[in-house]
Amino acid sequence: MRDATYRPFAVATAAAFLISCLFPVVAAFVKDTQAWPKWWGALDVGLAFILAALVLVIQALARGRINQQAKEASYRAYRILIHGIFLMLLLFFFAGDRVIWSQCLTGFAWRAWLLFYALPFWFAVLQTPAAAGKSS
Repeated sequence: MRDATYRPFAVATAAAFLISCLFPVVAAFVKDTQAWPKWWGALDVGLAFILAALVLVIQALARGRINQQAKEASYRAYRILIHGIFLMLLLFFFAGDRVIWSQCLTGFAWRAWLLFYALPFWFAVLQTPAAAGKSS
């Protein structure tokens, strides 16, 4: 039986992920990194650590509970999110000279990997108890 108290972990993980994604977006346009506040990097790394820890919690909560509904939701999300690769390619071609790729590409890459890896676990935890009982 799925515990509804797990849902706040899924919501917190999604919020941490969205906030964490702001860091590489901002870093992509910072020309003078020496003038940038030192706390920005520490905040980025700290939030990345919290995000990774939350994903581990989500993975532990969902272990053995990934049902067909979570798999199908993950597949639908993959089908949409994969277009992000194409959008990044378009950004590279049309605005690549305005983006500082060396400051943001690794941030985008590991976050994308983490998102794709965690989606089935996240959907399994996010499901309501009633929905979880419908398919297994």
